[in-house]
Amino acid sequence: MKTKRDNIAEHILYLWQMEDYLRAFPQNAEATPELHDLNEMMHREGILEGGHLALAQNALAELEELHRALLDEDAMYRAAIIRLQPSLNLLKAKTDRPTMSDIEACLILLYQIMLLRLQKREISPETADVQQRATQVLQFLSKIYRDTDISK
Repeated sequence: MKTKRDNIAEHILYLWQMEDYLRAFPQNAEATPELHDLNEMMHREGILEGGHLALAQNALAELEELHRALLDEDAMYRAAIIRLQPSLNLLKAKTDRPTMSDIEACLILLYQIMLLRLQKREISPETADVQQRATQVLQFLSKIYRDTDISK
């Protein structure tokens, strides 16, 4: 498992995947100590039916804070987000939460693509392009997060 410090974006995606796994296969909650602990957290936080663990939400908040800082400080990062914005806006418009953050939209995009690939469904070239650009943004954020004091 990627730790939050190793790659915060992958950590969030992993937590989302484990939440979905435990919802789909609650009988496997005792298979490993890690699954047991995550299942216990989900019980305590009342998210057995839906929602995300506080661990994931807090990590997302940290990533969004870094994103906002970089928008002000890094022209290349800002340009990458501007190029990605039309695709993120389309994705947001198709959800029940059109005001979600750009970073959450990037993560949802990658998570949905992962689910499509698990179902062996084809990904259009346009979607693959957006995936690549979102991945680059999240990789950059994760690297900055890892290299700064935020992650310690």
